[in-house]
Amino acid sequence: MRVIIAGGGIGGLTAALALHAAGIEAEVFEATAEIKPLGVGINILPHAVRELTELGLGDALAATGIATRELRYISAHGQEIWREPRGLAAGYRWPQYSIHRGRLHMLLLEAARARLGAAHIHTGRRLARVTQNAAGATAHFAGGTTATAGALVAGDGIHSAARAQRHPDEGAPRWKGAVLWRATSVAPPFLGGATMIQCGHHELKFVCYPIADNADGTQLINWIAERVLPADAAWGREGWNRAGRVEDFAPFYDSWRWDFLDVPALMRQAEAVYEFPMVDRDPLPRWSEGRVTLLGDAAHPMYPIGSNGASQAILDARVLAMHLARGATVQAGLAAYEATRRPPTAAITLANRGLGPDLILQEVHRRAPDGFTRLHDVISEAELRQTADWYKQLAGFDPILLNQRESFAA
Repeated sequence: MRVIIAGGGIGGLTAALALHAAGIEAEVFEATAEIKPLGVGINILPHAVRELTELGLGDALAATGIATRELRYISAHGQEIWREPRGLAAGYRWPQYSIHRGRLHMLLLEAARARLGAAHIHTGRRLARVTQNAAGATAHFAGGTTATAGALVAGDGIHSAARAQRHPDEGAPRWKGAVLWRATSVAPPFLGGATMIQCGHHELKFVCYPIADNADGTQLINWIAERVLPADAAWGREGWNRAGRVEDFAPFYDSWRWDFLDVPALMRQAEAVYEFPMVDRDPLPRWSEGRVTLLGDAAHPMYPIGSNGASQAILDARVLAMHLARGATVQAGLAAYEATRRPPTAAITLANRGLGPDLILQEVHRRAPDGFTRLHDVISEAELRQTADWYKQLAGFDPILLNQRESFAA
């Protein structure tokens, strides 16, 4: 068997590595002329770290990212609402890593070139359409070149050509009305140097966590400012590398100066800011048709809530390889992959539209918009825990279930 992967992002490269580990030849075709370490910070949750560890990348991850120990939810007034351990501190057998997206991308690219061979990684090949017959599937690239194999996996992102071909009336991604401004700043560690914080509420939120240690004792700290815009506001096409302006959002955070973190000061230390309108798409009734399927953002683009986007793409990749290795036919393998992955990712997509675990922040803000004296006069411990545990189970990284679940290794 040979598989074409359209898209050399995190999901596509992980799929190539997983297929190679399963004894299946894979060839990656990336749209950009050069794969560069773009983006800012992301989180890789324990169930995705497990899959990368089984691919032999555990040591490289540990050397590249920060093993997150704790998550805290904090109000817009700097008051703690909820804290919970993360990764190994929460009882998982695998860490949770906060890591620079570009560094993770390069780590996967280097591994793919070393294992598959550089000749199996192509750049400057943007997928235009797909065709298939009883013998195989063909990728047609912009410019007129083609490639044919036994199966084609479209991991070509939120603007997937393969998805658009099958769903021509779907239109543009669905915009929530919020914009994310994402950046990194070099600053001293806060809250022990391995804590992720989520602050504010639905209309105005701030997320912050370290993604690398520096030799001088400082850290590279990833942060995201999220603001819901007026109903008549208009924003253009989303992208990871579109420059943003600090003055578009920083004034709304002027008072967010707390004893553990000065948010305006952190914003001023950013070298560059990138803007990203918060978009997703409706879940699809099907991903696969014959020898062709979707993966990652092409299959289930979701709001970046709960640190789930990259992790779900990694899970897609490993499940895909497992079922193609085990399936009696290519079609059977792709159908089993879809049956395993489509329902949970659809549920996460819809849950993220409903704020996911950030419901904790919004509910406290609704009940106590001016702050609180005693938290449990506003919301109970049981209610807080129920929301946090519900999302872990939905997203597939509940500690007990994860530690007991069968490995995806083929």
